[in-house]
Amino acid sequence: MNAAHAGTGFLVLGIIILAGKIIRIMSPPLQRLFIPSSLIGGFLALFLGPEVLGNIAARAGIESSLIAGGLFPDYILNVWSALPGLFINIIFACLFLGKKIPSLKEIWLVAGPQVAHGQAMAWGQYVFGILLTILVLTPFFSTSPMAGALIEIGFEGGHGTAAGMASTFEELGFKGGTDMAVGLATVGIFIGVVLGIILLNYGVRKGSSSILRDPAELRSDKLQQAGIIDFDSRESAGSITTRPESIEPLSLHLAYIAVAIAIGYALLQGVVFFEHAAWGRKTGVYLFRYIPLFPLAMIGGIIVEKTLDKFDAHKTLNRPLITRIQGLSLDILIASAIATLSLGVIGQNLIPFILLALIGIVWNVIAYVYLAPKMIPSYWFERGIGNFGQSMGMTASGLLLMKIADPENKTPALESFGYKQLLFEPVVGGGIFTAASVPLIFQFGPVFVLILAAVFMLFWLWLGIFHFGRK
Repeated sequence: MNAAHAGTGFLVLGIIILAGKIIRIMSPPLQRLFIPSSLIGGFLALFLGPEVLGNIAARAGIESSLIAGGLFPDYILNVWSALPGLFINIIFACLFLGKKIPSLKEIWLVAGPQVAHGQAMAWGQYVFGILLTILVLTPFFSTSPMAGALIEIGFEGGHGTAAGMASTFEELGFKGGTDMAVGLATVGIFIGVVLGIILLNYGVRKGSSSILRDPAELRSDKLQQAGIIDFDSRESAGSITTRPESIEPLSLHLAYIAVAIAIGYALLQGVVFFEHAAWGRKTGVYLFRYIPLFPLAMIGGIIVEKTLDKFDAHKTLNRPLITRIQGLSLDILIASAIATLSLGVIGQNLIPFILLALIGIVWNVIAYVYLAPKMIPSYWFERGIGNFGQSMGMTASGLLLMKIADPENKTPALESFGYKQLLFEPVVGGGIFTAASVPLIFQFGPVFVLILAAVFMLFWLWLGIFHFGRK
C-alpha cells in the first residue's frame, strides 16, 4: 500500500458515502428511520465487496475480473481496514476541544441524575454481557470470555470504539472480536432509532412527556427526514479565526488535533514504560500495553483545550470547525468499518452474536422505561431517551431522539446531556475503562471484571434511585 493507493481509497470512499446519501434521499423508509448516509454507504460497499458480491460470483463460478472478489481491489480494502483505527483517535481528540469545561460542581448540579442513569446503563451492559458469557456462551459455544465486554463496546461505544479496539482484540487472540463489536454497533444504531421512536410514541400516549401531548407532534417534516436544512435556517459551519495567508484556519485546527493525539501517544508510552518498570517485568502482568490510543487522545484534547484557554489570547480555536472535522472523521470511520466487516466471522458466531444483541437491547429498554423515572426526578422522559439512544450505539442517536422528544429545547435535557459527557466518556462509552475492559478480562478473568462492574452498577443505581430520585 502506497500514497497513491491511500488517495484512491479515500476518493472511492467519498463516492460510496455520496451514494449512501442519494439512496437515503430516494428511500422514504430509511429517512423515517434517520439512518446515517455513512451507514448506508458502508452497507453498499460491503455488498459490492468480497464478502457479498465476491462470494456470489465465486459460488456461481463467475471468473470475470470485474466482479470476482468484489468490485474493489485489495489495496482499497487494505486502506479502508486501516481507517477506523486512525480516525477514532481524531474523534476522541475532538471531544472536548473548544468546549468550556465547567467545574465538577456545576456538572453535578445540572447533570447528576443523567450521569447516574447513563453510568448505570453502561455498567449494566458489562454485568449482563459477562454473565451471559460465563453461563452460556463460553460453556456451550466455546466463545472467548472477552466477549462479555462486547455489548458495552459495540452499543455504548459505537462503531468508533468497536473499530478502535481492533488492535487490542488481535493482540489478545480474540480475532473475531472486532467484527462482532462492529456488528453489534450496527444493530444498535438500527434498533436504537426504531425502538426509540416506538418508545417515544408510547410515552406520549401514556402522558409521560412534559412537552408533547399528541404522537403526531413527533413527526418530522420532509426536509428534516431527508437530512436537508431549509435554506433560510442554515448556519455557518464555523468561524475563520486566522487569516488564510498566514495559516488556513482548517489547517490550524488539524494541527491542534494532531498535538492532542501526540500528547495522548506520549502519555500512553509513558504509562506503558511505567507499567513495565514497576511490575510488568517481574510479574508478567500487563494492562496498559493493550490499551489503544484513543482514550489517551481524549485526555490530550483536554490538555490542549486547557492550555489554549489560558494562553491563547486571540481564541483561535473554534468549536464548530472542530465539530465538522469530528463529523467527517465519524462518517469515514463508519463507512470504512462497515465496508470491511467480515460476515463470515459473524456467521460462525451467529447465536452468540444474537444473544449478546438481545441481552443488550432488553437491558437498555428496561433501564429507560423502569429506571429513568426513578433516577431522574424531572423531565425523565426527555432526558432518559438521550441516554437510551447513546447506549444503543452513538451519541448522535441520543441527540436525535432528544430533538424529536423536545424539538424546541424547552427542557434541560440537551444541556444536561452535554454536561453528562464530561463525567461519562472519560470512563465508559469509549473511555478508559472501555479500552481496559478486554485486557482486564484477559489478565484477571471475567469473574473479577463482573464483580467490579456489578459494584459500580449498584453504586450508580443507589445514587440515582435513593439520592437524585427522591428530590
